[in-house]
Amino acid sequence: MTNLDLYAKAEHLLGIEDATEALYDLYRSELDEKDVKTLLDVGCGRGGFMTRMKSDGVSTKGIDLSTLMVEECIKAGLDAECIDITEVEGTFDAIVSIFDVLNFMDKTELIRFLNAVADKLEDDGVFIADINTLYGFSDVAEGTMSNDTGNEFLSVDASFENDELHTKFTLFEKQEEDVYKKYQDTIVQHFHKIKVFQNITSLKLVEKQTFSLYDTEDKTLLIFKKK
Repeated sequence: MTNLDLYAKAEHLLGIEDATEALYDLYRSELDEKDVKTLLDVGCGRGGFMTRMKSDGVSTKGIDLSTLMVEECIKAGLDAECIDITEVEGTFDAIVSIFDVLNFMDKTELIRFLNAVADKLEDDGVFIADINTLYGFSDVAEGTMSNDTGNEFLSVDASFENDELHTKFTLFEKQEEDVYKKYQDTIVQHFHKIKVFQNITSLKLVEKQTFSLYDTEDKTLLIFKKK
């Protein structure tokens, strides 16, 4: 099991449902202003945003590096694959990466990814993504939490240092009476300065909005157009 699959197994225990819905509302309001007929959701998760956009008549495709997430999308009747963006066929009016997707890449991976996004955008297309601010990492994400449902126990321990957030997930899943299966892995997220996005040669950063998701100014929304 990859660390992203562990995250997928533990996601429902993190208490992020309201935050996820708030982000969906924000992205949807941004896309409402544009003539979007086709959309690619990179890091699509369980497909919640694709489901919303499909209800608006938009043709959607999702990709995610977690096989568990993709399987749930397919069960829900969504078009999703566990592939890299470079393997996606065709171009799209809009591409989105919702809820810290860009923070899971280091700088080299990020630049490669953004150039691939440009390659998959229509000439007048738009790319929208959100990232954690420095405050979001150091003052909001760092720390510990746990959740015990009786059948599952999750412990999360996050430490931010040298522009990296290392989050250790430990999940115990009940198999039978007094028998639990343990899963444990660490996910690394990276803080990216805005100038990294301003220097991308294939995309133009046309708008950035700092907003509050969990706390004061912990997130930034980035909106790009193809150069």
